[in-house]
Amino acid sequence: MSAARTLLSGFIRSAAADGTAAALWLDGQTTTYGELAAHAAQLAHQLESETRDEATPAVTAVLGRRSVAVYAGILASLSRGHAYVPLNPGFPTDRCRDMLTRSKARFLIVDAEGASQLVELLSPVEDPITVIVDGDADVCGLQNDLPHHNICAYAEDPNEGRALADSPATPESMAYLLFTSGTSGTPKGVMVSHDNVTHFVQSMVERYDFSAADRFSQMFDLTFDLSVFDMFVAWEVGACLCVPTAQQKMLPGAYVRASNLTVWFSVPSTAALMARLRMLKPDAFPSVRISLFCGEALTSDIVNRWQVAAPSSVIENLYGPTELTIACTGYRWHPDSSPESCEIGLVPIGEAFPGLSSLVVDEGLHEVEAGGIGELLVAGPQVALGYWMDEVRTAKAFVVPAASDQIHYRTGDRVRRPATPDAPLTYLGRVDNQIKIQGYRVELGEVEFEIRRASGASTAVAIGWPQTPSGADGIVAFVGPKSVDVGAALSSLRSSLPSYMTVSRLIALDEFPLNANGKIDRGALAQSLQEEI
Repeated sequence: MSAARTLLSGFIRSAAADGTAAALWLDGQTTTYGELAAHAAQLAHQLESETRDEATPAVTAVLGRRSVAVYAGILASLSRGHAYVPLNPGFPTDRCRDMLTRSKARFLIVDAEGASQLVELLSPVEDPITVIVDGDADVCGLQNDLPHHNICAYAEDPNEGRALADSPATPESMAYLLFTSGTSGTPKGVMVSHDNVTHFVQSMVERYDFSAADRFSQMFDLTFDLSVFDMFVAWEVGACLCVPTAQQKMLPGAYVRASNLTVWFSVPSTAALMARLRMLKPDAFPSVRISLFCGEALTSDIVNRWQVAAPSSVIENLYGPTELTIACTGYRWHPDSSPESCEIGLVPIGEAFPGLSSLVVDEGLHEVEAGGIGELLVAGPQVALGYWMDEVRTAKAFVVPAASDQIHYRTGDRVRRPATPDAPLTYLGRVDNQIKIQGYRVELGEVEFEIRRASGASTAVAIGWPQTPSGADGIVAFVGPKSVDVGAALSSLRSSLPSYMTVSRLIALDEFPLNANGKIDRGALAQSLQEEI
């Protein structure tokens, strides 16, 4: 891998190799590599140099969703040597404004949807921002409403020979800044370098042998780091990125067929929803050859159902927090042997990708014995730069354990260390999903497994409830689909769980609340219980 390689390098190489190839397929319209590169080159030209503290990386924010303008804006930001920070127009405006101001971005690229929110977004922002509106909008009107900022329209390039330049950034420079949702408090801004992400991209290309003939899904919003896989792994090999509209995302089974996808990537909750809606019929997705799941624990039940729908597909469970650059471990499902490797009904997370190393440690950060349970720590070239302007949080999460001289990221996830060298890491849940009930330590993941077993449900979420200062007085759980026989399941659970782990109430749902990344929103479920009081 060249020392000068950046996240943008693969796209530029693919555009030079075949500018007529499809880079995007969006709402039935194809955008070629040449067209997307030209669009991005003009946006990059419009991003003027900024005066800044040399110690602070240049950042360009991009506000929009599922438009050519947004993808071109990301490429343009990288071409200028800026890190990009994606903003989601579906988020509350206050949240977007917080992300924008905390990023210290001095440039903002918006599409038509983003432009409709500009006045509300920028009116309270004191530091001037240059905004490029890439879409139909009244730029003069916006400028009148926002006199403190510089509002300009995207201009077609009169110089057809202008080329998209690779980023002048160094491999150690920040490529993107993503604000995680967090479990509480202020969202953390995770800084990911070009080196971090190009190592990941190269690992994925080598692992799956992707080619220009592939057609990748993009089920993730751009504020979710898994979207980086979709975009930049596809563009690395000259493949096409297939971007569903909001309406098409609601019918993912039909979209797989309509777009002739060969590479599917989603959170497990999407597959669980498709199962509940009876989209996973035998041979429903014959074109899919690689199926990847990440972002949540993956159950063996969902894998089995997906395999029926995509019988020609290799299925892998990827694992990794944003701080470890998209994914850091992988496990390939083998129908004959994998079921015996599952624990509490969850598919293993496998082993660390090449160049990365893992430790499973106790509370003192000492490695546990083979077969023992502890927190997963990971080191290597995918460990992010840290948290944006937050040295305290960075120091707590990025540590050097006693058994190593390398910086490791503390994932906060409980795993079982392999008992033998050829065994996989198995995921057991979040460290903070262990609660105390009547003084007993209870693993909610174990309770969820028993609920799925007792009810036949595809989805189960257990919550300690009602909550107490020391933990919880009991457990309330949600299951799906709504047709689950709740009474029978509760009766079965009483015979399989000790009294302190007994579920006091099962609530059956056809639809679970999802967060912006498509994951089940546990906080919203807990809030629904609070609202009943």
